[in-house]
Amino acid sequence: MSSRLEVVAPDGIPEIAPGDDLPALIAGALADDREIGRLRDDDVLVVTQKIVSKAEGALVDLTTVVPRPEAVAFAERFDRDPRQVEVVLREAVRVVRMERGVIITETHHGLICANGGVDASNVGPATGDVVTLLPRDPDASAGRIRAAVRDRLGVDLPVVVSDSFGRPWRWGIVDVAIGVSGLLPLEDLRGQPDHDGRVMRSTVRAVADELASTAELALGKSTGRPVARVRGAQITRGEGSIRELLMPRETDLFP
Repeated sequence: MSSRLEVVAPDGIPEIAPGDDLPALIAGALADDREIGRLRDDDVLVVTQKIVSKAEGALVDLTTVVPRPEAVAFAERFDRDPRQVEVVLREAVRVVRMERGVIITETHHGLICANGGVDASNVGPATGDVVTLLPRDPDASAGRIRAAVRDRLGVDLPVVVSDSFGRPWRWGIVDVAIGVSGLLPLEDLRGQPDHDGRVMRSTVRAVADELASTAELALGKSTGRPVARVRGAQITRGEGSIRELLMPRETDLFP
């Protein structure tokens, strides 16, 4: 196990528009960036959700949205854009909470998050009139990027698609994984001894989430660098799915 982690966020990825071949653009940026250098077997690629959504056309033009009365009333009460509230409600399979200006929903992916992942930031030239949605199948999106990098550079690089989530009982957002390819998103340490020899009974590491948060420290929110290479992390390769990270409702203490 390495005691050193390195995160590099390359330049060279342009503003992404619907229809762009994002996997090819990422592979090209990795090939051309001198700081990235030669990729290794202990590298993982983290890609932000925003550019994946843009490339895949997961966008909504707010000028075409007619909000329902419930969305209008909520928006007026909490100074929100009623069109964006409407899009959030359309994307939800379940509204968990809708209070104090905050909407917590469950998406069709099974993710529980604020505003259903609908986001108006960093959308490009049409800012103010466009919101992004989550990719329809983030695991598949990660798989396409992984395949393009493998074909271009000859390295089978695990890929994590990340997004920013709030956390219950704590201020601030962190990036978490919403899609994976080429690695197992969890490491189950139950039944193994800790450093003192005590058997761990409940420890399961959220490896994919840890990779996403690590990468975000280099990516930032306004740098224009949406991809990072993380080197030296302890992972287990395999064909995992983001659904392995999602807790079933019957085991959730706070449904």
